Amino acid sequence: MRQVCVIGLGQFGTHLARALVKMGCEVLAIDQDEKRVEEVRDDVHRALIGDARSYQMLASVLTPSIEDAVICLGATDLEPSIICALNLKRIGVPSIRSTAVSDDHAQILTAIGATEIVFPERDSAVRTARRVANPDIRDMFPLAEDYRIMEVEAPGKSHGQTLAALDLRAKFDILILAVRNADDPHFRFLPPADKVIRPGEVLMVLGRELDLVRFANYD
Repeated sequence: MRQVCVIGLGQFGTHLARALVKMGCEVLAIDQDEKRVEEVRDDVHRALIGDARSYQMLASVLTPSIEDAVICLGATDLEPSIICALNLKRIGVPSIRSTAVSDDHAQILTAIGATEIVFPERDSAVRTARRVANPDIRDMFPLAEDYRIMEVEAPGKSHGQTLAALDLRAKFDILILAVRNADDPHFRFLPPADKVIRPGEVLMVLGRELDLVRFANYD
């Protein structure tokens, strides 16, 4: 079980901690606000009251088995997230992710050891914009460079054709990873080449973002 520490239990941190538990992670949640800690205590594996600016506090509770720490601080004051990232780096946490409120904030966090920066509002706005601009796109997940995994309703020109006949790798340079019916929450992964695409089916597709959008509009 992957062990993750979530530091800061505002709205983003609280939702993140609960989501990680549902995804099978063991979560240690930390915040200096007693009320926030009490609100998540029953939803995570361990919840502690503590100031993330304290190296001694973090060093005493972060065991070597903690593989990831996510800093969810700094909505109004940048100092706590910066000092926390520095402390986590000194402790030796291998993966340090942090939310940031600006590009300057992100650069500082990266310079002192954060391995990934998250812009919650910006990232949410971009994902929403994609769905507004391309209504057939159900969801999109970023990978390396500009590659994405996207869920999209099967476009019109794909209906009634097998995956072999569609030859999507040649036409769009994309891959179909899984297929599900619109009313079925479960995907069937690695569909065979003779799988026939039906109207209303949802496809999980891998490729570059522009190629995925072109495929979503393949009508």
